[in-house]
Amino acid sequence: MEHYYFAAARALHVLAVVLWIGGVGFVTTVLIPSIRKTQSPENRLDLFELLEGKFGFQAKLTTLITGATGFYMLHIMKAWATMQWWIHLMIFVWLIFTLVLFVFEPLFLHKWFHQQAEKNNQRAFYYLQVMHTILLSISLLAVFAGVAGIHGLFY
Repeated sequence: MEHYYFAAARALHVLAVVLWIGGVGFVTTVLIPSIRKTQSPENRLDLFELLEGKFGFQAKLTTLITGATGFYMLHIMKAWATMQWWIHLMIFVWLIFTLVLFVFEPLFLHKWFHQQAEKNNQRAFYYLQVMHTILLSISLLAVFAGVAGIHGLFY
């Protein structure tokens, strides 16, 4: 029976990662560039918050599911002491997003970005895109390394 729980946890883990990182990919490669290109500085912030805000709930939910299932699988496999480098990378990416979504954004990032966008909208959205690109790149590296590692590429 434990095998079924593990298989369900892995399937939920992958599904959550697909929705989470796929959403980050969309925001990074489609939403932010489109808003920067098509919207006036006066409209950018409102439109970004409207559209990205809808993704915020999904991102929070999927990072929680990803963390819970990932840690469950590590626990069941008793793999804490033998984690490979790509698992550390996956945990690092998860930790960054968890801190941003649940700690930094509510405490100060949201307000800080608003202030920056009011001072210099063009620059604020440029930096927003750069930061999203860095986070997406690290995330995709973690996904690649995790899948490749679990299938023996690094052995």
